[in-house]
Amino acid sequence: MNITDKQLCALHNLADKEAGAAVDFINIADARALTELGLAQRTPGGWQITSLGAALIKNPLPSKP
Repeated sequence: MNITDKQLCALHNLADKEAGAAVDFINIADARALTELGLAQRTPGGWQITSLGAALIKNPLPSKP
């Protein structure tokens, strides 16, 4: 799975938002890309992290050399 640094930042923001924290602006293009990867979803209340997205934050992908 390829995820950019900006998308990873947006994913962390979604996790923080779910936890009740105030978060920075979430870029729509990044949120849409996360949705396509199954890491986020769009709901009537806004963007939300999925269980797959939360798992990725808890167990990050290895960095590329």
